[in-house]
Amino acid sequence: QVQLVESGGGLVQPGDSLRLSCAASGIKFSSYDMGWYRQAPGKQRELVATISNVGSTNYVESVKGRFTISRDNAKKTLYLQMESLKPEDTAAYYCKATLGAQDYWGQGTQVTVSS
Repeated sequence: QVQLVESGGGLVQPGDSLRLSCAASGIKFSSYDMGWYRQAPGKQRELVATISNVGSTNYVESVKGRFTISRDNAKKTLYLQMESLKPEDTAAYYCKATLGAQDYWGQGTQVTVSS
């Protein structure tokens, strides 16, 4: 059974930092391309960052220079380090694992940036 479990979300103030984690089980994690997505209320889910199985990264323009995606294949865990958080970063954050036509999603973790 495949499971992706996100954690690390919370309520923070503008300018603060958070690190999200996504623990994977039931898949050969190192073979999968991984990504972080987010969905704000009333908006479509959007790509935040991706990291390929060989470590190539990609970011949406709005988070470049503030967010860093990384992975630890030994721990089967995906991370998203978020710095200089803004109110517009408020959303539910989801991790996704992709291998060919296979996609798996986590249940999400809420990030709220508010003063």
